Amino acid sequence: MVAVGLQGEIWWVEIEDKWRPVLVVSRSEATPVLTGVVLAPLTRTIRNTPSEIRLGVNEDLEIECAASFDNLQRTARSEAARRIESLGPRFGEFCQAIKAMTDC
Repeated sequence: MVAVGLQGEIWWVEIEDKWRPVLVVSRSEATPVLTGVVLAPLTRTIRNTPSEIRLGVNEDLEIECAASFDNLQRTARSEAARRIESLGPRFGEFCQAIKAMTDC
C-alpha cells in the first residue's frame, strides 16, 4: 500500500472497495500530516466547465476524461493507491479550476 501523493498528481485510489482515478487536491506540504486528503474524481462525463480539467492519453489515461472540482471528495491518506502521472506543466490549469470552483 502506498499513501496518496502530491498535489496535482493523478492516482488510482481504492474508495469504497472500488478503484477509481483521482487528482490530488490537498496541498503537498499538508498531506504527510493529514489523515485524509481531498481529491477531484476523474469522470468520463466531460461538461467543459471552467471547474474541470480535461485529461487523457497525454496523462497516461486510457480514455478522455475530466477531473471534476465541483465533486471533490475526501479519503484516508493511507488508502491503497498507485500513481499514474503528474499534471507537470499543466499545473496552471489546476489553479484555474480551483479558482472557478470557488468563484473567487
